[in-house]
Amino acid sequence: MKIYNSLEEIKDIEPTVVALGNFDGIHKGHQEIISRTVKEAASAGLKSGVFTFSNHTSSVLKNVPPVKNILYPDQKISILEEMGVDYMFNIPFTEEILRMNPEQFIDQILVDKFNIREAYCGFNYTFGYKASGTAEVLMHEGLKRGFGIHVQEPYVIDGIVVSSTYIRQLIEEGRMEECTKFMGRMYAIDGEIVMGNKLGRTFGFPTCNTIVDETMITPPNGVYITTCTIDGVKRPSVTNVGVKPTIGKYEKNIETHIFDFNEDVYGKRIRVDFIKHTRPEKKFDGLDDLKKQIQSDCIEARVYHRNKGSL
Repeated sequence: MKIYNSLEEIKDIEPTVVALGNFDGIHKGHQEIISRTVKEAASAGLKSGVFTFSNHTSSVLKNVPPVKNILYPDQKISILEEMGVDYMFNIPFTEEILRMNPEQFIDQILVDKFNIREAYCGFNYTFGYKASGTAEVLMHEGLKRGFGIHVQEPYVIDGIVVSSTYIRQLIEEGRMEECTKFMGRMYAIDGEIVMGNKLGRTFGFPTCNTIVDETMITPPNGVYITTCTIDGVKRPSVTNVGVKPTIGKYEKNIETHIFDFNEDVYGKRIRVDFIKHTRPEKKFDGLDDLKKQIQSDCIEARVYHRNKGSL
């Protein structure tokens, strides 16, 4: 997959079929749009593309609270590559793009840069100044310019429309199993393994510690059954997200205990996939009570992994 990180990089590309959208979670609704784009391009002998912004539009819009990301940039790239996309148009959302009217957006980006022949988008796709461009506008203007538009109706699971907004809500509420159902994959946190206070090691439960990325949406404080991946190897684990209220004042971080594993992995990258929330974080009366609870948490997670065949 070829990645374009600016409009200036895009020159004289082959005709394309392009999926349009922010695709900030690449959830099941997004996957449907992208899959249809890839299939249509292949059948028509064209290149498939995904047009997304490298920053959320809220970062440029005034008086709009920042929206936290669901996927890390490398996660998004990896998923699109796996889906067979030829071109990723990963363009910064700028003041210039913000001020384009729908016709300018279509002509200067979709036609002139992407050499577009077909476009796929969701029913609620908007573009152009003050979101004045809609799927209906795109269809009307596409007819005049000779490219086709395919609009996907709401993608519904269990009577609920799948959306990035709803997935953020599920993550913020710790509803990880539902999140997996709507995303089509487990929610994951990536990060570098850093030195902690080593208290877990004194209890017999060493942990891999990562710092919370403030640009990313994170689940509520508590304990989760997880799997983690280091050096390409996935292992069963249990994870605590929180501030360690029993032992002092700490910034929110992520501590993952990997079962039957005790290697030195400081400085390496870890990916933690969240399966299930088991309990909220709480302050215990002392370290003995905390240790007993950690033992209980690990037993519960071990039983889960054993039943699932991952232990």
